[in-house]
Amino acid sequence: MVDMFNGEIISYNVSRSPNLEQIYGMIDKAFGKFDSLEGLVIHSDQGWQYQHYGYRQRLAEHKVIQSMSRKGNCLDNAMAENFFGIMKSELLYAEKFESFEDFIKALDEYIDYYNNKRIKSRLKGKSPVQYRTLSR
Repeated sequence: MVDMFNGEIISYNVSRSPNLEQIYGMIDKAFGKFDSLEGLVIHSDQGWQYQHYGYRQRLAEHKVIQSMSRKGNCLDNAMAENFFGIMKSELLYAEKFESFEDFIKALDEYIDYYNNKRIKSRLKGKSPVQYRTLSR
């Protein structure tokens, strides 16, 4: 999950295959990080797990708005796609990983760097977390 306010990675979960527990883990991590996510727009593709009743119910309980990809509607997805492009060039294509576990460890470290240290000109030379903290 990417915060459109500052581009911060709020939550993520990686799995060897798409499954509902992976998705629940991601959104539950986000719900645990903040007192309220009311009004948050969460964007996904149209995969079965995002159409599942339990997923939609979890979002509704927290007053999170669901947005799904559909032809000609990419605005909600722009922040995530931007992050993926940056992450691929700075991490994925820049390193070789011996195992899935090595990739996960490197991804965890990269997201910590991205959120806390990697500055952005659109955030006035601050990292996403610095910008969020100063904006309160």
